[in-house]
Formats: sequence, structure tokens, C-alpha cells
Amino acid sequence: MRVVAVLALPGVVGFDLMVPCVVFGAASDRVRRYEVRVCAAPGAGSTTRRYGGLTFRAPFGLDGLDDADLVVVPGYDLRIPEPPAALDALRRTARRATVASICTGAFALAAAGLLDGLRATTHWQYAALLKERHPRVEVAADALYLDNGSLLTSAGVAAGLDLCLYLVGRDHGAAVAAETARTVVMPLHRDGGQAQYVAYTPPADATAIAPLLDRLRARLGEPLTLASMAAAGGMSVRSLQRRFADQVGSSPLQWLLRARIDRARQLLETTDLPIDRVAAEVGFGSPVTLRHHFGRVVGVAPTAYRATFQGK
Repeated sequence: MRVVAVLALPGVVGFDLMVPCVVFGAASDRVRRYEVRVCAAPGAGSTTRRYGGLTFRAPFGLDGLDDADLVVVPGYDLRIPEPPAALDALRRTARRATVASICTGAFALAAAGLLDGLRATTHWQYAALLKERHPRVEVAADALYLDNGSLLTSAGVAAGLDLCLYLVGRDHGAAVAAETARTVVMPLHRDGGQAQYVAYTPPADATAIAPLLDRLRARLGEPLTLASMAAAGGMSVRSLQRRFADQVGSSPLQWLLRARIDRARQLLETTDLPIDRVAAEVGFGSPVTLRHHFGRVVGVAPTAYRATFQGK
């Protein structure tokens, strides 16, 4: 039987905390495969944790990590410093056991120095902050979870379920993982990465070429070229490329591809247009071209994306 220690840091996210308890508990419904412990650092004030209207007390202190086979660090409030004793315990545990994180729990692993030189992920909203605070970590903002052997990280909320099911499969095989997935009523594996869940917000183009970008967005269905884009802005192709590099941070054609993908996402989420119509509306011309670019950027096919966000 494997021991799973769930380390509740100050400001722990309640849902993230429950994910490993539920998944590893479900994997032990018929056969006792896991012992799950919720642990906290007494040095953080007490082992009592509060989240929203919920108050709970962790039955184990940091000594609960001493013989754990797996330590899972749920997400927590990044405004609250990690207790040094908890970081020390993570460093000690990582020498002999597997350590995993859910959502912002990756920040604790990074603060302990465990992710230096490794690819890691977290919730897409905090990916840039993780990179800023811990530049030695290679942040992969589009992944649902990443496996570095004995160190694993996952994105926000539901990705923690994905990660824990993956770990059950790694420990006990696909059949046990599939049984556990049925118990918690979720798919054993989700296609794609985080890119499909990043909320689309129209860019705030506080630049000199903002009017041009608006005009181009209104013409996405047309066969735009560098020459026609430059003509729409009343400038040369060379000037267009320079201004995009300076003010947008990408080439005109890279920006155009992203704008078309973003518009396709909106249409897939909010309309019942056939895929060929969506392709035509955003300027890809054919469903094949739409599927190619959409899958490369978003990580799933247009039909799968629509099914996720419209339930169709």
C-alpha cells in the first residue's frame, strides 16, 4: 500500500485539496491501495486551514511526509509565504519519493528548488508569474500536466484530477485507472492542453496601429496578404512588418493566424455554423486548413472544442 501525503499550505485551495483525497480514495474503494494523509506545517500558525466558509484541521504535521511514497501539493494563495519548514520537508522528501503539484502548488516546488532546469506547468493565469519568480524553471503554459519522473506538475483544478488518475495508472495500470475514472465520473484522458481553456479576451491594442488591427479583424474572411494588409494601413510592407514587430510583438502573418483562430473559437462556442462555414468566415478557406491550424494552436480539433464548450 502506498502512502499519499497531501500538503496543505496556508491559503490552500479547498477544491485542489480534495482532488487527491477523492481520486486516491476512489482507487482504494475495493482494494486498499493507498493511505491518504492531509498534512500541514504547524509553524504556519496551526494545522487549521480555512477556505471560503470551510474550516478544517489537518490530522498530520510535516512528519506525515516522512514515510510517504507520494506528496501532493495543492494550489494555495500566492500572497501567503510558504513556511520554510514545509519547503525543507519537500526537499527532503523529493530525495526518495515522488512529489507532485496541482495548480499554484508548483510555486512551492519551485521555491524549494525542485523544478530548476525542468519543464513545469501551472494554471495558465499564473504561468507568467511562475516564470517571473522562478526563471530557472521552463514553464510550459499549455500543458495539462507534466511528468519529470519523480517530479510532476499540473494545471488548475480539473487538471489535478487528470494528474492523479495518471498517477493511479502509473502505480497500478490502466485497468485500475479506468475503474477509478468511472468512480469519479470523468474521462480517463482528456485531449489537448490548457490552450483550449484560456479565456479569449480581445487584445487592448493601445498602439498606433490599433485602428488597422480593428479593420483587419473585420476582414478576416478575406484572402489577406502582406500587401493587402499594408495597403489597409496606408503603408509599405516593410513599414507594416516593422510596426508589427515594435508594437504587437509578432509578424503580421503570425498576428493574422492568431486572430483567425480566436475568431474561430468564438464561432465554435457561440454558434451552430458548420465547420466549413466557420473556416470560410475566418479566412481559412477549407475545413482541412482550419483543422490543421486550430489543432496546432489550440491542441484539439474544432469539433472537439465545440463539444467541450457547447456540449454538442
